[in-house]
Amino acid sequence: MFQERFSDISEASRLIHSAGLVLMLISISLLIAPSLFHQIIFQGESRPEAIATATMLAGASLLPLTVGLGISAFVTFEFLFGRMTGGAVGLSFTAIGLGFLYGLGFALKRNRKKQMPETSNKTSLKSKIEQMLTEARVIIPGGQALLGFQLVATLTKAFGELPALFKYIHCAGLCAVALAVVLLMTPAAVHRLAFDGEDDPEFFKIGSRLVIAASIPLAIGISSDVAVVFFKTTHDTAIALSAGAAALVALLGFWLVYPAWHRVQFRTRRANPV
Repeated sequence: MFQERFSDISEASRLIHSAGLVLMLISISLLIAPSLFHQIIFQGESRPEAIATATMLAGASLLPLTVGLGISAFVTFEFLFGRMTGGAVGLSFTAIGLGFLYGLGFALKRNRKKQMPETSNKTSLKSKIEQMLTEARVIIPGGQALLGFQLVATLTKAFGELPALFKYIHCAGLCAVALAVVLLMTPAAVHRLAFDGEDDPEFFKIGSRLVIAASIPLAIGISSDVAVVFFKTTHDTAIALSAGAAALVALLGFWLVYPAWHRVQFRTRRANPV
């Protein structure tokens, strides 16, 4: 969106590009959700339901990711070689991606329901801490990459042409993503500095809360730049702010509100079995 020739592509391609952005956003939200669901709903326990949920969400994320890549290919090749070539390349990217990601996966699928037996044994503290730290490390690279793009974008000519409102929104999003990255890196530092790398229930509580808390500024940072990107595409302040607000509500609702509600329902079912 901040490249100098973005304004040279057709209005239809700019709107299609925005649709691809929305699909990528959906994919990212689905990929981050398992870590938050694991900590909020299952409190770090490695239950079969947690693994099934993570598998379902990861599998679902591949569809918007693949279609989004196809859209990006279409916009690029349509600009370079025309709409027919762009459409052919975009469809080819999508078809090949779906063929490998879904086709090969389903072709090799086996019945593995019996491989992880139902058990009432609690997950060991060591495993819970290792999984929590791993989940933080999974999210960190995405936050760091987004932060890098946000910093670079401020040095482009297109950024200087933005209205002051959207410059401030971008800077607020940049600060929010930086905070999210710091929060995600903190559990590993605390584990080494405060607890000498020892497994401790108190550390697990602190680390889990930090990972969950990091999702709030991360959602704010992503939503801020959604607003900026939609303004660059539509040049309409109302649409841009609405898109950013919708992204924020959707991310916080999916990452925090839904799993919190699910946790309450889960506890209720366990306390009042039928």
